[in-house]
Amino acid sequence: MNAQVTPSPVVRARGLRKVYKNKIALDGTSFEIPAGRIVGLIGPNGAGKTTALKAMLGLIPFDGEMSVLGRDPRSQRDELMQDVCFIADVAVLPRWIRVKEAIEFVAGVHPRFDMARCERFLAGTQLKPNLRVREMSKGMIVQLHLALVMAIDAKLLVLDEPTLGLDILYRKQFYQRLLEDYFDEDKTIIVTTHQVEEIEHILTDVLFIRDGRISLDASMDTLGDRYAEVLVDSAHIEAARALQPIDERALPFGKTVMLFEGVPVERLAQFGETRTPGLADLFVATMKGTYA
Repeated sequence: MNAQVTPSPVVRARGLRKVYKNKIALDGTSFEIPAGRIVGLIGPNGAGKTTALKAMLGLIPFDGEMSVLGRDPRSQRDELMQDVCFIADVAVLPRWIRVKEAIEFVAGVHPRFDMARCERFLAGTQLKPNLRVREMSKGMIVQLHLALVMAIDAKLLVLDEPTLGLDILYRKQFYQRLLEDYFDEDKTIIVTTHQVEEIEHILTDVLFIRDGRISLDASMDTLGDRYAEVLVDSAHIEAARALQPIDERALPFGKTVMLFEGVPVERLAQFGETRTPGLADLFVATMKGTYA
């Protein structure tokens, strides 16, 4: 019987370090991203998210070891970018550019751009070839960005705050279309965002980054085994605190929500209703030590 071969990680980072003048952006950061996953890289402003992405894309020099799709982004960037698609904030398209010009530009710079696929997506929208960005609604701009992304058959898609400045309707539309029309087991998506709760349902894995270091590296499936919230009434507060919650917040009517790590749910159930914490609550608690 042949042993099952574990595929190599799409991204492998070891001891990444990057310093801007007197600011440490990455401080010995290490992580791996498996193939066929949707990974949220989440952290507060200045935590090192964008620097980590720039290192993956070969846009900055850095110390340490980095392999992306088996290549070193510092010395093999041209080859690497044939298999990578990078999209930042959707609001950055020049307002003067026409739909056809945006498509022609991306088709000219990315070897894996599929014009027919792009046109099939655009056929279901109100976008016309001569329409300029300044004449579009925000929803139409999202559709144009999606058409450009989905036409690129890249192994790795990197999204840095892709829906910044859009309202909730268009943010949800962007992620849903990405999930339904683009993602498959041969692709890997890395996304940074501040709207944690909006991407929680599409993520397979999460990386929390704080002060240039990874503070949480977990699959979404394992968070329920590792963390639990309990709605504790006033009569059980001291007993629950004896189990050393990592965070707590007060609610009206004498209730308190406590967050625990590594404590069996069966043991916590005696204090009140238990549940798996939402990613946003977990982020706030682990980043700041408080929900307040």
